[in-house]
Amino acid sequence: MSSQPVSVTTLTRAIKEALEASFPYPVRVEGEVSNFRPHYSGHAYFTLKDSFAQLAAVMWKSRAINLPFALEDGLQVVCTGTVTLYEKTGRYQFNVLEMHKAGKGDLQARFEALKRELWEAGLFDEAHKLPLPTYPGRVGVITSPTGAALRDILSVARRRNPTIPLLLRPAQVQGEGAAADLAQAIRDLNRHGGVDVILLGRGGGSLEDLWAFNEEELARAIFASRIPIVSAVGHEIDFTIADFVADSRAATPSAAAELLIPNREEMLGQLYYYQDKLATQLLRRVQIQRHRLESLKQHYILRKPELLLSPHQEALKRQQTLLAQAYTHQLQAKRQALELLKSRLQGLDPRQVLERGFVMVEQQNQPITRAEALKSGPVRLIFAQGVRTGQLALNEEN
Repeated sequence: MSSQPVSVTTLTRAIKEALEASFPYPVRVEGEVSNFRPHYSGHAYFTLKDSFAQLAAVMWKSRAINLPFALEDGLQVVCTGTVTLYEKTGRYQFNVLEMHKAGKGDLQARFEALKRELWEAGLFDEAHKLPLPTYPGRVGVITSPTGAALRDILSVARRRNPTIPLLLRPAQVQGEGAAADLAQAIRDLNRHGGVDVILLGRGGGSLEDLWAFNEEELARAIFASRIPIVSAVGHEIDFTIADFVADSRAATPSAAAELLIPNREEMLGQLYYYQDKLATQLLRRVQIQRHRLESLKQHYILRKPELLLSPHQEALKRQQTLLAQAYTHQLQAKRQALELLKSRLQGLDPRQVLERGFVMVEQQNQPITRAEALKSGPVRLIFAQGVRTGQLALNEEN
C-alpha cells in the first residue's frame, strides 16, 4: 500500500482507463429504456435495464437525430456502444453509438459473434496493422463504380492533389457475392495494382446493406493484404468487421480520401520551407567558413611566414651539409677502391712481365707454359717490344 494519498481525480481517471481498457471495442447490449430524459441540447439520457441490473446510458445528439424511431420509456432496444466513466460524477455509463428495436437483431448477433471470434484470433491486434504512406505514389480504390462514395473520393482527390493517380477496382458492395468480390479485389490490387495504399469503402446504409463488410472472407482478405488498407464504410455511426481488421478506419469515404491524399499546397509549402531552411543553413556555413578564413589571415604566422619557415630552413641547411659530406666521403672511398683494383689488374698484365726481360713462346697460336708441350717446328716469340718467328729444332733427350 502506498503511503502517499492520491487525488480523487487521479483515482477516478485510473478507474476510467481500466474500465475502457476492459472494453476496447464497441459492445452490444439489450435492455429496456427507462428514465428517458430528452435534453434541450438534443442529447438523450436514459437507463438500460433488465430484471436484475440497470445501466446509465447516453446517446449524443449527432447520433440521436439519426434514430428511425422515437425513444421512449418501456421500449425494448439493442444498443451498440462503448463503456466509459463520467469523471465529474464518478458514474460509469454506456455511450450508445447505434440503436435498434429488439427482435430484429439476428444479423447483429452474427456480427457480435464473428467480431468476438476474429478478435480472439488476433485479427484486430495493433501489432499486425501496417503504417499508411505519408506520400502515396498511387492509391487503389475498391468501391462501386456508380456509387456516391466514388464521386466523393474523386472530388476530394481533385481538390487536394490531382497529381496523385487513383486506380479503381470496381466491386460489388452489396448483396449476394459482394463479400467474395471485395476480397478478390483486394487480392487483385496486391498482385497487379502497383498501389501504395488501398481505400475500401462505400456509402451508408442499413446493417443489411453493409453486411458484405461483416463477412469473414473479406476480413481475412484484409488481414492478409501486404498493402495497407483504410476502411471507409457507411457513415460515422456505422461500424463493420472490416473497420476493425483494416489498418486504419475513416468515418466516411470522403474522410478516407482526406486522410490518404496529401494536400498539394501544403506539400509545396513544406518544400519551400525546407528550401529556405537549407539556403539559410548553407549561407550560415559559408559565413562561418569566411570568418574562419579571415581569422586565419590575421594569424601572426601568415603575416610573418618567415617565422614558420626559419626553423625548417636551418634544418634544411644542416641536411644539405651532411649530405655533401657524406657524398665526398663516399666518393673518396670509391676512388681508393678503384685505384686498388687498377694496381691489381696491372700486376696481372702479361706485358709487365715481358718488360722485365721475359719472352712468351707460342706454337699453333697457343702459349707454351710447360716444357713437354714445346715441339720442333714453327715457333712464335713475343717480346716486350716485338715479335719474332722461326723454326725450332729440339735435340731429343731421353
